[in-house]
Amino acid sequence: MSAQAIPSIVLAQAADTASSLMSMAPIVLMFVVLYFLMIRPQMKRQKEHKALLAALAKGDEVICAGGVLGTVSKVSDSYVTVQISEHGTAPIEIVLQKASVATVLPKGTIKAL
Repeated sequence: MSAQAIPSIVLAQAADTASSLMSMAPIVLMFVVLYFLMIRPQMKRQKEHKALLAALAKGDEVICAGGVLGTVSKVSDSYVTVQISEHGTAPIEIVLQKASVATVLPKGTIKAL
């Protein structure tokens, strides 16, 4: 191997390394875009929902995941008792997992329906 051939081999190897890095650039760019368009907003929604569940209190009007509307009558660590109606003077209540609460409504929304 001559001394003149060595620089051309080094340049060829450098070009291969650069081209392999450039071929990976679209994949890396795709993951960055995926993170900012899908993963980060989902994490933000989860954080907001967790704060909503932590702030649940007696008297809050809620919509549950199944579409049930009601007023919170009791809150425990992982369960919520929701009053959905009254039968005479006795309230009709159901017990739900806290995670099934989808939204807290403004006060008076249920009476307005």
